Amino acid sequence: MHLLQPGSESARGVAGSIAEAKALAAGKSVPRQPQALPAGLAGAVSLTPGLAARTAPDDTVFIFARAVSGPPMPVAVLRRQVRDLPLSFVLDDSLAMTQTRKLSMFTEVMVGARISRAGNALPQSGDLEGLLGPVSVGSKGLNLVIDKVVP
Repeated sequence: MHLLQPGSESARGVAGSIAEAKALAAGKSVPRQPQALPAGLAGAVSLTPGLAARTAPDDTVFIFARAVSGPPMPVAVLRRQVRDLPLSFVLDDSLAMTQTRKLSMFTEVMVGARISRAGNALPQSGDLEGLLGPVSVGSKGLNLVIDKVVP
C-alpha cells in the first residue's frame, strides 16, 4: 500500500531522507542541501473603507484557500480578528483542515477572506467577504480585499 503518491514532492523528500540515512549509516558524509519551502500562499488582506462601519474589532476574520472545484471546505484556514486588519498572511499545509486535503495537493485554489460577526465558520447572510482566484499555489504578494456583503 502506498501512502504517498509516487513521484510527488513528498515521496521524493522521503526517498531523499532514506538515501541520506543509508549514507550516514555507512559512514559516508552527506552534503547538506537547502530544504525546499512547503507550497503556500502569501499576501495581504484589507477591508474596503465603505464596509468598515459594519464591523466590530472583535469580529472574526477567516482567511482561507479552497479547491477551485469540489467541496467548499477550505484546504487551509487562518483565523484572526478585524482589529488585525490590514494584515499579512501565509497559508500553508500547517493550516490544513484535514491531513487528507492539504494546500500542497493543489496547483490552483481560490483564496478568500470573510468577516463573521458570529464567529461562525459557515458563511451567513450579512458577512463581509472578498475572493481571489483561481491563483497558483506558491503565489506571493496576493492583494485580497474584503469588499462584498454576503446576501
